[in-house]
Amino acid sequence: MMAVRPSDLDAGLFTRSVLEYARQRPGQTLTVLQAGCTTAGEEPDVRRLREAGCDIALSLIDDDHPAARAAVAARPDLAMCTLCDMRMAPLAPRSFDIVICSLLLERISHPQLVLDRLVETLKPGGLLLLQTGDRDCAAGFLDRVLPRPLRARMWRGLRPGGTAPLPAVYDRMVSGRGLESYAPRRGLVIAQRQALSLLPGRRGLPGLLLATRTLARLSRGRLTAAHDELRYVIRRPECGYARVL
Repeated sequence: MMAVRPSDLDAGLFTRSVLEYARQRPGQTLTVLQAGCTTAGEEPDVRRLREAGCDIALSLIDDDHPAARAAVAARPDLAMCTLCDMRMAPLAPRSFDIVICSLLLERISHPQLVLDRLVETLKPGGLLLLQTGDRDCAAGFLDRVLPRPLRARMWRGLRPGGTAPLPAVYDRMVSGRGLESYAPRRGLVIAQRQALSLLPGRRGLPGLLLATRTLARLSRGRLTAAHDELRYVIRRPECGYARVL
């Protein structure tokens, strides 16, 4: 269990995790890789981390796709982003303290190969902060099957001001069950898990919220409407032993 200071309680899961990691390494510059930067949200809050005294060297990378290229061209904050085939990303092993994988896995093929590549870049003791949709939730199912115009509306509602809709692949491993099976097989420790339901807080999407709840009932338990996004704090141990907490 990670210690949380009272002043951190209003910070998000990823921000708290980075703050605690930094406290254990005073004076060290944290090397951070943000994979999936064109769909990254507000977590972790890099500005807050820097204001708290964290010295961060940030690298940006994403899958080479037309929508990602358009996002990079339109946003000055992504000017340093490297776009490439994520399976062959030009990353040195054991080079990052923290890897943030932001809404990337559900939109690419061969996510296990990509995740292997990202894990390989972590230093021993480093953190993988994983944010993803879930194949086994009703929102993930709709993201896969809705016609393009409806999917574009759903995308804009969930990610206002973000990129155009990116592919919805949702490989079988991109689910709670898939990721929680993957981690111990790669010698990783799942330190924290958070399931989020974003739809109720999004104005203009009441029909989508109703659709997910109806779909979940009709699926007889195969799909859930209890959440539409998963977040994990995953640690690469100093040694090869791993367990799920």
